[in-house]
Amino acid sequence: MMRVMRSAHIAIVGVVTACPLMTTAVVAASVEENAQICAGCHGENGVPQEKTTPIIWGQNEGYLYLQLRDYKSGARKNEQMSAVVAGLEKADFKALASHFAGLKWPNMNFPSPPKDVTKVALTAIGSVGCTSCHLDQFQGDGTTARLAGQQSEYLFNTMTAFRDGSRANNPGMSDLMKAVQPADLKPIAEYLASLQVVGGQQ
Repeated sequence: MMRVMRSAHIAIVGVVTACPLMTTAVVAASVEENAQICAGCHGENGVPQEKTTPIIWGQNEGYLYLQLRDYKSGARKNEQMSAVVAGLEKADFKALASHFAGLKWPNMNFPSPPKDVTKVALTAIGSVGCTSCHLDQFQGDGTTARLAGQQSEYLFNTMTAFRDGSRANNPGMSDLMKAVQPADLKPIAEYLASLQVVGGQQ
């Protein structure tokens, strides 16, 4: 299996995040073998190694597929992830997406933010209509990401990246985040992280 001689870091949204275990490129193999490479950062039990790494167990299948595809094409910029998926093809993306979507989302028990933070979050969310795509309980659907119960630091970094243009594989999200005040991003992230996952949780 090809070894990638790079610094042991993974850039989740354009910001490099320590992840010393994911230094091997995934190659066309069984989905179980490929999933073990993913577990180096995303966790053996679905709990990521770092707070800035997304939970992918139980994430929506279509969304996972699109992100793998975009990492390979370069539409989503991430040097480490691009190297990891370099040896994969469309069928591999579909198999991995199906595999992780079929697992149970880890129960992280993130705390609810204070009432004033929640109020700021709900006002900002309502102003840009997040629920029109991510649905009322933020479970997402199909190619739209589940946000409920996701790690707040990852959510904050992702929204920031869409806002400043360092992540650009979804123009609609970029436009929406530019309409949100920077000070509102952290309250939104903390609120979304505290929400319960509906169905399929550990």
